[in-house]
Amino acid sequence: MPSAWSSAFEAIDRAWFLPRVMWPFDMTGSASTVRDRDTDPDAWYEAADANVPITTQWDDGRHTGPAPGRVPTSSASMPSVVASMLGDLDAQPGHNVLEIGTGTGWNAALLTHRLGAGHVTTVEIDPAVAADAEKALHTHGLHPTVITDDGLLGHPPSAPYDRIIATAGLRRVPHAWVEQTRPGGVIVAPWGTPMTNADHIVRLIVADDGRSASGRFTTPVEFMKIRSQRPRHLDQAAYLPDGFPGDATTSTTTLTARKAGFEDPLRHPVMTAASLLVTDCALLSDRRETAVSVWLYGLTDRSWAAAILHDTHPNGVVYQSGPRRLWDEIEAAHRRWTTMGRPASDRFGLTVDADGEHPWLDTPTNRLHG
Repeated sequence: MPSAWSSAFEAIDRAWFLPRVMWPFDMTGSASTVRDRDTDPDAWYEAADANVPITTQWDDGRHTGPAPGRVPTSSASMPSVVASMLGDLDAQPGHNVLEIGTGTGWNAALLTHRLGAGHVTTVEIDPAVAADAEKALHTHGLHPTVITDDGLLGHPPSAPYDRIIATAGLRRVPHAWVEQTRPGGVIVAPWGTPMTNADHIVRLIVADDGRSASGRFTTPVEFMKIRSQRPRHLDQAAYLPDGFPGDATTSTTTLTARKAGFEDPLRHPVMTAASLLVTDCALLSDRRETAVSVWLYGLTDRSWAAAILHDTHPNGVVYQSGPRRLWDEIEAAHRRWTTMGRPASDRFGLTVDADGEHPWLDTPTNRLHG
């Protein structure tokens, strides 16, 4: 944990901001479990103190009952990730900070303890979530400015900011955040492409002219996505109206599941490269004993590809259909990653300017596209 934040973590108890019924994520079983403070307080407090993410809302608040819902829509992040992101933020006393995604209010509480109430603004799109967070904050003597609004707009009335931190996954960093941050200021956010649910924390530094921000990827993470940028539903019937394999062409691939990174897309750097190089594409994969089933879907047309990749031996069968040869693009991305020297994920970065987002390798001038 960054030493500058030790006193805040010691003073601010995550349990203060957690609801009576909550759903910690079982890292071993990869599933959410229910904890009720009234019926089993010991298990509830044990989960509150554990280094695990905890879902606090399902299905935008429509969920009822103790069983997990369908889609987690608000949570308390695992403490180690919170500490890592605050370390990347490097907020100092006197800084003016904007948080996007109030959630439970715990992160805003940590910021307020270190920086003071007058220096922290937090924005939450869900009115009920914002109200609960503000109540918990006030109960414990913490009074940041809590705004109910779309955080993608930032919050111009309190700008300019020295630091902006987002606590929900992004597929696009809004230029409004750059415009509302001082030159030399820092933006920290979980960012990823539509290809997978995986994100990396990106630490952007705003340029001296205030028009752009650039920075490298740091920690691989997986965050629930900001509401307007959630993954779209993929209707396989629309891609294969006549069923599988339809009019697909077939071929074989020399890639294995391990070589291609599909066995661990969150942490394998080749998948970082592929997600940046193969644009407008969604990937779904499923482990089957010693093989991985892979599906690729074009997001701007009805192109698709499918393959079964084995862990160690190549020559898996590939099916492709549509104007894009999506599997060929994946293989080209793997070759390019190899040619680049198999870079780790932290050698990649992102520039955000008025024209959009531009991924790069090693330096902002070495763009991956054009």
